[in-house]
Amino acid sequence: MNPSIRTIFNQNFTEEKYADFLVDLNAGLRKPVEFRVAETPVFLTDDFRDKLIQAGQEIIDVITAPGFKELSEHAIPDKWRVVNENDHPHFIALDFGVCKDDAGNIVPKLIEMQGFPSLYGFQLHLGERYRHTFNIPGNQTIFFNGLSKSSYLDLLRETIIGPYQPDEVVLMDVNAPDQKTAVDFYLTEKYIGTPVISLTDLIQEGDQLLYHTVNGDKKRIRRIYNRLIFDEIGNDPEIFSKVVDIRKPLDVEWITHPNWFYRISKYTMPFLKGKYVPKTQFVSKLAAIPDDLQNYVLKPLFSFAGQGVMIDVMDDDVANLSDPENWILQEKVDYVPVIQSPDGGVKAELRLLYLWPNGRTKPTLAVNLARLSRGKMIGVRYNKDFDWVGGTVAFMHK
Repeated sequence: MNPSIRTIFNQNFTEEKYADFLVDLNAGLRKPVEFRVAETPVFLTDDFRDKLIQAGQEIIDVITAPGFKELSEHAIPDKWRVVNENDHPHFIALDFGVCKDDAGNIVPKLIEMQGFPSLYGFQLHLGERYRHTFNIPGNQTIFFNGLSKSSYLDLLRETIIGPYQPDEVVLMDVNAPDQKTAVDFYLTEKYIGTPVISLTDLIQEGDQLLYHTVNGDKKRIRRIYNRLIFDEIGNDPEIFSKVVDIRKPLDVEWITHPNWFYRISKYTMPFLKGKYVPKTQFVSKLAAIPDDLQNYVLKPLFSFAGQGVMIDVMDDDVANLSDPENWILQEKVDYVPVIQSPDGGVKAELRLLYLWPNGRTKPTLAVNLARLSRGKMIGVRYNKDFDWVGGTVAFMHK
């Protein structure tokens, strides 16, 4: 991490500035941000930035290679398979822990991946608010590939809205206004004009979907900017008797198609190789339980936000799984507390966020998200009682 900018930031940091930052962050929002936002951004060195880009590209090369769909076909649970899948994901998120290799070098290590959108709207807002309150140098950016705020929003519009009008594209989730990520939904609406609706707001007429605009008019939906994860409705077996069954053939485009959430996921990890990828195996494919289980974590394939992950794995945890085909055993990644806070080091995880509009041959690395942690696991829910932790963003040299 960049020591010179870090030193200056910490020397000028005060709790009063952080309080002002939070006021600035929440100003003009529909409601305050519901997750903890860290006191500081991350500042990357050029060397670590380049390693991140390389690590991400090696994984993108696998995802874009011929045969990836065939490789990931069994990732999709039958009950959540949606028809009319397209050729590529519109969003890719790759999570890397900041670690040390055997030679003591600071390196990224892949933790998770998803073919699903992340906080593409909020991260832009967050970066601007950090810059405003803490006077982040003008030669620092949160974007990749030479993007600016303007060109980033153009790329976001191209990806999500495409050839349609903003009110023909809806951002949809289950109970959208109540989600912790709703701040991102409404910032996206502010930036590119896509209305926010819930699953229950969908109206089906034939094979077309419609929704009621704020004026009460019915409007046809051409595209769904999908933020719904099926896990969130999986506990209600009657859900599709109450709402539109979005798995059926419908005359609507998905941005991105729900099947990609499963194709690019923990399921993909065992197929990846390289110095930035921890050794990962399907439990069902294990020849034997490793003798050094303390060096592994046990993860369920079909969960999100860290739920169900076992950190301190015992033999019985592996042996007693009733569905070993739905679990992976992943080499433990040791995060290095590289972010210097006023009272010690803090661990970091960085998420690379790609956009892939229709008509382009490959995804574009666009922006990033970061999370700081002092807890046993990365993630806001696991760090409620600490300071200098939570959601943030990384700045790097332009």
